[in-house]
Amino acid sequence: MSDPTTPLADLALGQRAPGRTALAARWIVAHDGSGHRLLENGEVVIDGSDILYVGRRFPGAVARRIDLGEVLVSPGFIDLDALSDLDTTLLTVDYGPGWATGRVWPEDYVRRGPVEMYSLDELAFQKRFAFAQLLRNGITTALPIASLFYREWGETVAEFDAAAQAAQDLGLRVYLGPAYRSGGMVCTAPGVLEPRFDEERGLAGLSDALAFADRIDGAADGLIRAMLAPDRVETCTLPLLRRTMDAARERTLPVRLHMAQGRMERETLQRLHGTTAPQWLAANGLLHDRLIAPHAVEAEPQDLTLYAEHGVTIAHCPLVYARDGEMLRSFRRCRQMGIRIGMGTDTAPPDMVLNMAVALMVGRAAEGNETGLTTAEVFEAATTGGADALGRADLGRLAPGAKADIAVFDLMDPWFAPTVDPVQSLIFGATGRVTRAVFVDGRLSMRDGALAGFDAPTARQQAQAQFDRMLARYPERTWAQPDLATIFPPTFPLLR
Repeated sequence: MSDPTTPLADLALGQRAPGRTALAARWIVAHDGSGHRLLENGEVVIDGSDILYVGRRFPGAVARRIDLGEVLVSPGFIDLDALSDLDTTLLTVDYGPGWATGRVWPEDYVRRGPVEMYSLDELAFQKRFAFAQLLRNGITTALPIASLFYREWGETVAEFDAAAQAAQDLGLRVYLGPAYRSGGMVCTAPGVLEPRFDEERGLAGLSDALAFADRIDGAADGLIRAMLAPDRVETCTLPLLRRTMDAARERTLPVRLHMAQGRMERETLQRLHGTTAPQWLAANGLLHDRLIAPHAVEAEPQDLTLYAEHGVTIAHCPLVYARDGEMLRSFRRCRQMGIRIGMGTDTAPPDMVLNMAVALMVGRAAEGNETGLTTAEVFEAATTGGADALGRADLGRLAPGAKADIAVFDLMDPWFAPTVDPVQSLIFGATGRVTRAVFVDGRLSMRDGALAGFDAPTARQQAQAQFDRMLARYPERTWAQPDLATIFPPTFPLLR
């Protein structure tokens, strides 16, 4: 008697189906222990939270067999820098310098505040909204990131408790830790930026983050793990970073620290410490193989050498930098040096497919020819590169014993060109909107854009209203308090 064939639509959204489920597909990105391999006309068998089998038709018994047809079944993507607020980076693309557009606190605002721009309910909503968007783009593991420019100081444990609940409800694998810092940049005159520090406040933030990590790590049957997230290197003091790295080593936690990412940081570190951020950390013994460092676009050759020597992972977020004409120089060079590279999105929508396409383009542009980067290398960065950064051999690959974190991409989408190679077609198609289904830990988390308990149209309206309220408050925290039309002029003059 043949195994029963079940349509994907019959699986309960947001749940793990009982018994074994075989997913049959035209194309599967399998892993044979040494790397990804393309399997044509094969099956992936899910047994509980794990993958039992990848190969030709499974010879054992299954509770159901789902023929997905002309799709690419892929490991779910790993986003090492996943935006989890409403995207304020969009407010930097076509507008003036940060000090003139509310990205750096002016002196008078610091004296008056600073204040929280969002309520706890709004902070909880934007995490849930962002997590849903990640799943809809084939991302199954995320390390959330949010801007602190509109915060009173750092992120709070309360909002990360809400984030943990949202991840559990929606079925997203996450590494969570509230961002903390010892200081921030202050605009004291047009174009003049100065760092200000409050050591005690930074250490209190670390203490809260560690208590959260100790309580949350391994929650929801391992779906939720802890990480440490000092904000940006120029906002952190040496004692804060030293205690962070000591705690990460004791608890075996990943640490994400933004550095070698911008000119303001370079100038500040040069003024404070007379060197670059990676060289400063290395001189103090603070580089290690649990460190994830977005974005390396300002890394010097010596910085990259230190990354290679200490096993630091670069979280490559090409789209958000390409918008401003910047790039990692280069992906090929970093790979040749032995530097581990994972991928991040760091903007909205969190489209990893689009980020892989941009990475491919700018990687080749940086080297001046098509040998600058291969399609396979970009795909590896978005899967096994991120998994290796987290020390997780059970993520980022479809192989027996790995977690059943799976993304299904529709190769017959009517907007897609005909397929020559399925991975190449996906990346050159440059959109995650062809993500048809996502399984996380064996649970069907997303199908055709829908998620359990999430009303996407209503959430989109709420996100816009919340963003508009935040935007209306920008003048109060911008130098000289200009009106919104001055801060953010329209692309074309309004017709009156």
